[in-house]
Amino acid sequence: MPELPKKKVGLIACSGEEIPEGTITRLAVRQVLESLRPEQTVTICLPLFLAGGEGDRAFARFHPTITVDGCAKRCAARGTEMYSGKPAVSIVVSNSAHPNSAALGSARRLSGAGMQAVRDVADQIAGHVDNLLGLKWDRRSGRPIHGSPPEEESKPRQAACSCGSGIPCQALCVAGREVTLIALPLIFSQFREAGKLPSDSTKTELMQAVKIYNPVPSEEEAAYAQAVMQEYAAFCRGSN
Repeated sequence: MPELPKKKVGLIACSGEEIPEGTITRLAVRQVLESLRPEQTVTICLPLFLAGGEGDRAFARFHPTITVDGCAKRCAARGTEMYSGKPAVSIVVSNSAHPNSAALGSARRLSGAGMQAVRDVADQIAGHVDNLLGLKWDRRSGRPIHGSPPEEESKPRQAACSCGSGIPCQALCVAGREVTLIALPLIFSQFREAGKLPSDSTKTELMQAVKIYNPVPSEEEAAYAQAVMQEYAAFCRGSN
């Protein structure tokens, strides 16, 4: 299978702005991205994800994701499950932050209890990140045990976006319409390096690999296979 980018955890916060729990989701996720686990996490933009951002959807298919929703509507979790797969962890702030929503303050200005809820939810997210990546932390240094060497303290820590860490995609024409296939460039490279030239047997193997990472309608599989083989043949010619 293709060699994928370094495993990280994608964090998806809901976009709700009507209740304080929505504000808590965004502040808690930001705290994890910027302070608690900056090297282990990336953010996934929910509006772009739902609108069809292939990079974000591809990342969520290959990497574990944690969705953080403000209320029981679970928009982030449902959207992730619809387009990429069930999230590894789904947190609903209204179920855990505080039994009395009014005590959290407003969506624009959180109370002391609301800010405490931010810290609690951020710690909860960080704990799930550690579990998903199998990390153990040194509380004194604030770094993973046996992890990478610490960065220079002078370097500012910024939240990383999944767009910069996503899986390569490639668009091709299938039965007269454009279709984007996840990981296709990686699959092509692996097959070419293995010396697998375009042939009927290679086509079968290619489609098996493609279907691991992409939904292919059974009634259109022949059209997909033809398009993939055409692109692979062109890829091999360009590699010579």
